[in-house]
Amino acid sequence: MNSATASQAQQPPSELETGSQAVSKGQILAWASWDWGSAAFNAIMTTFVFTVYLTSDAFGREDQASAVLGGALAVAGLAIALLAPVTGQRSDIGGRRKLWLGVNTAVVALLTALCFFVFPRPEFLLLGVTLIALGNVFFEFAGVNYNAMLAQISTPRNIGKVSGFGWGMGYLGGIVALLIVLQLFVQPGFEWFGASTEDGFNIRLVAVFSALWFFIFALPVLFAVPELPRPAGAARLGFMASYGLLMRRITAIYRTSPHTIYFLLASAIFRDGLAAVFTFGGIIAAGTFGFELKDVIFFAIFGNVVAAVGAMIGGFLDDRVGPKAVILGSLVGLLIAGTAILVLGDGDYVFFGSTWAGATTFWVFGLFLCLFVGPAQSSSRAYLARLAPDGESGELFGLYATTGRAVSFLAPTLFTLCIALAVPLVAEGEAQRWGILGIMVVLLAGLLVLLPVKPPGKAEIAVVPSA
Repeated sequence: MNSATASQAQQPPSELETGSQAVSKGQILAWASWDWGSAAFNAIMTTFVFTVYLTSDAFGREDQASAVLGGALAVAGLAIALLAPVTGQRSDIGGRRKLWLGVNTAVVALLTALCFFVFPRPEFLLLGVTLIALGNVFFEFAGVNYNAMLAQISTPRNIGKVSGFGWGMGYLGGIVALLIVLQLFVQPGFEWFGASTEDGFNIRLVAVFSALWFFIFALPVLFAVPELPRPAGAARLGFMASYGLLMRRITAIYRTSPHTIYFLLASAIFRDGLAAVFTFGGIIAAGTFGFELKDVIFFAIFGNVVAAVGAMIGGFLDDRVGPKAVILGSLVGLLIAGTAILVLGDGDYVFFGSTWAGATTFWVFGLFLCLFVGPAQSSSRAYLARLAPDGESGELFGLYATTGRAVSFLAPTLFTLCIALAVPLVAEGEAQRWGILGIMVVLLAGLLVLLPVKPPGKAEIAVVPSA
C-alpha cells in the first residue's frame, strides 16, 4: 500500500495500472457471468415482477404499499452506508475479495428463495419488503467486491468496454430470465403445477427460480478469477478499528486526490436516481399506465435489449471520449425521457390526426430511459476503477456504495413525498405518477454536482496510509 507521507511529486500507480495487462477472455466472461446472474435479483425481484406483486391490491392499497416499499429500501440504504466501505476494506486487507463475493451472493440467493413464503395478503407485506430490503443490503456488499474485480480483469485500454460488457450481460441475462418467467410462471405455454395462481403460487415460485438463477451463474467468477493476494505486512484490525483507518484514508484521499471525493459525492446522487428508475419503473407501469404483469414483463424484455445496447455502446465510447462525457450525456437523456413521461402521463393525445395513447408514452419514453441508464452505470464503475490506488479497489468501491447509499433515501423519499403531496390534489389513482418528479430532481442534482468534477485522466491517484 502507499504511504500518506510519500512524495506527491511521484504519481502513485492505480490498481488498474499494476494489474495484469493480458487478461484472458475466459476470465472476462466468468466475471460478466455474475452480472448475467444478478439480473434475476435486479430485473425480476426488485423491478418488474416481485415488487409489482408486492405493490398490487392483494397487499392493500397500491399507493400505501408503494410507500412501505420505498421506506424499507431507504432503511436498507442506511445499513449499506454504514457498513459497505469497511467490508470492502477488510476484504482488501485480508486478501478475501472473492471469498466475500461468494458469501454475500449466497446470502442474497437465500433471502430471494425465502420470498416464496410471501403470500398475497396484507399481513405478508412487511415480510416481503423486509426480504427485498435485506437482499438489497447483501447484494450491495457482493457488488463492492465484484466491482473491485474490474481492475483485475481489464486493462487501461479496455476497461470501458469490459465494464460495459458486464452491464450488457446483466441486461441480456435479464431478458432470458424474464422470458423463462413469462413462459413458465406468468403466462405459461403449457399446464404444469408451477402455473397455478392460487395464493400467488406462480409468483412465489418465481422467487425460487430467481435464487437458483443468481447462484448458478455467480459460480464461474469464483473459479476463474484468482483471489486477491493478502498485502505484505498488512495488520489485522478489529471491526471498529477499521473505521478509524477508514477515516484516515478518506482524509488522505481528499488531501491528495480531491476529485475522487467529488466524483463519489456526485455519483452518489445521480446513482440513487438511476436505481429509482429501475426500482419504481415496473410499479409505475402497472399502477399509473395500467400494465398487467405480463405487459410489464414484455416491456422489461424490450427494455433490457435496449439497455444492453446502450451499455455496450457506452462502454465503446467510454474508452474514446472518457467516462465523464458518457455519464453527462446519459443523464441529459434520462431527464428528457422522464420529464416526457411525467408531463404526458396516461392521457390520450391527437397528433396530426393520429392518437397517441398513454401506453405508447410509457413504451417510447420508458425505452429511452432504459437506453441511457446502462451507460451511466457502466461508466461510473469504470471512472472509479481508473482512480483506485493499488490494492485499494475494494475499499474505494465500498466508499462508492456508501456515498451512494448515504443519500439513497433521497429518491425513495422524494418519490414517496411527491405521491403523498399529490394525493389530495389529483384524482384517485393519479398520484403515483408524480413520484417521477422526485426521481427527476435527484438526477438533475447529480448532473449539476458532476459538472465541475475532473475526468479521471486529469485527476490524481490518491496516496493513502497503510493499515
